[in-house]
Amino acid sequence: MQSSLFRTKNPNELHTEVSALKRTLTFKDLTALGIAAVIGAGIFGTIGQAAYDGGPGIIFLFIITSLGCLFSAFCYAEFAASTPISGSAYTYAYISFGELIAWIIGWDLFMEYAVGNMAVAISWSDYFTAFLKGVNIEFPLWLSMDYFTAVHQKSAAAQQAYVHAPRIFDFPVIVDLPAILITVLITILVYIGIQESKRTNNVLVVFKIIVLLLFIIVGFTTVNTANWSPFIPNGWSGIFKGTAAVFFAYIGFDALSTTTEECVNPKRDLPRAIFSSLLISTLIYIAIALVITGMVSYHDLNVGDPLAYALEKTGLHKFAGLLSFSAIVSMTGVLLVFQIGQPRIWMNMSRDGLLPKALSRIHPRYQTPSVATVLTGGSIILPLLFLDLKEVVDLTSIGTLFAFLIVCAGIWLKKEKIKTESFTVPFIGGRYLLPVTMLPVLYLYLHTVSTENVFSFTQIPLYSCILAMIATIFYGSVRNLSLLPGIGVCLNLLLLSTMHHQNWIRFVAWLAIGLIVYMTYGRKHSVLAGPSTKG
Repeated sequence: MQSSLFRTKNPNELHTEVSALKRTLTFKDLTALGIAAVIGAGIFGTIGQAAYDGGPGIIFLFIITSLGCLFSAFCYAEFAASTPISGSAYTYAYISFGELIAWIIGWDLFMEYAVGNMAVAISWSDYFTAFLKGVNIEFPLWLSMDYFTAVHQKSAAAQQAYVHAPRIFDFPVIVDLPAILITVLITILVYIGIQESKRTNNVLVVFKIIVLLLFIIVGFTTVNTANWSPFIPNGWSGIFKGTAAVFFAYIGFDALSTTTEECVNPKRDLPRAIFSSLLISTLIYIAIALVITGMVSYHDLNVGDPLAYALEKTGLHKFAGLLSFSAIVSMTGVLLVFQIGQPRIWMNMSRDGLLPKALSRIHPRYQTPSVATVLTGGSIILPLLFLDLKEVVDLTSIGTLFAFLIVCAGIWLKKEKIKTESFTVPFIGGRYLLPVTMLPVLYLYLHTVSTENVFSFTQIPLYSCILAMIATIFYGSVRNLSLLPGIGVCLNLLLLSTMHHQNWIRFVAWLAIGLIVYMTYGRKHSVLAGPSTKG
């Protein structure tokens, strides 16, 4: 049984798997997809809360987070260049760790994309209704809120939605209609084809970047440098409070690796696009963070629309409307990229027999994973009807960090299995450099944790990640393993340690459910199991 749980794929034989998907994505298209996914709700919303907690020094969190992503990006790039099929971290885990870990990552990515899509759809709805209100169009509250929020929350808006909602058999009809409609429209677009999706995304990205550059230029003229003092008002703990929110903004480049079979030249273009989108997005985030904390005091940025608020406070009212519209455009792009990624992971898991075969069905005309795309849309829409997802949004960050961790470790430990004539992670011996690089970082982090917290049960995940990081440094040093993947593993563990214990409980519960599904279905139907096991 143990051997069946950890049976692996041979990456050098994957080219024999013929794809029916349409190859149309170029380097430019892939970079635009990465930017679309990374620059989304984070820059228009969560950056405000992060700046409120960390002050102008929040730029260091963007730098640290981007570095964590960069080392992961090196590993993603090598896997993407050497693996000719879709599947993202799921496929990479199958190659390096075996079927059980691959299933766990696939199940994890299902949660990551589903929750991320729902959160973005809800945020899109909020911005859309706020934009309508800005042009004097009042959207009914009972059509812009989920049922759970209207019934259980005590806010004035929730109470009005409940009171004014029409009733069927005395049951209030309360739905977040904008969130549902945008999900349906994006699902249709992704279903019709990757060609149409990429063209739409390219237009959205160009518009978004132009607006953000205008904000940086115009906002810089109103900067008061006194607002940058103190630069780190709440210490490093204040900066790290925004980890989950900031990292949520960076997960987009993971979706690029799901489009391998639709790239014209994946070995060349995917690695370049991963690095390009990450670099461009990081520079924009840092510039926005510096400008916005210079325009107004960080004390005032704990608002849902910090960029628009900063413009209003500095008298730039006309530009605020354009920015609000840009936020809608931006989140449309995020939703588009996420909905491209999820069906392709399901498609690959279905090919491997771990999910029903219907999910790998390719539409004969549109050349897209049709059933998986429709199911993705449905898995987003149904929870939107009833659930308030604000408390589980951080699951997207913890799920992505876990995937990043496995990808980095996969390159680190199983490099001999991967043969590529394209991009490879540069080998730098980690015997001395890994402890020299990471031990000071760990010391500073431990110093912050020990001075501001008293050990409790809720901190078990935190200290477990720290112990795992120490073990990683020791193992990599003794074995003289590659430095860059080792740093990637350590930084992802460091970021995982900042996640709230409630998110860990939800995450472990979700993985436990997935393990039951695998043991009852996936293990028996796996293509690698062979006919005798399936029978």
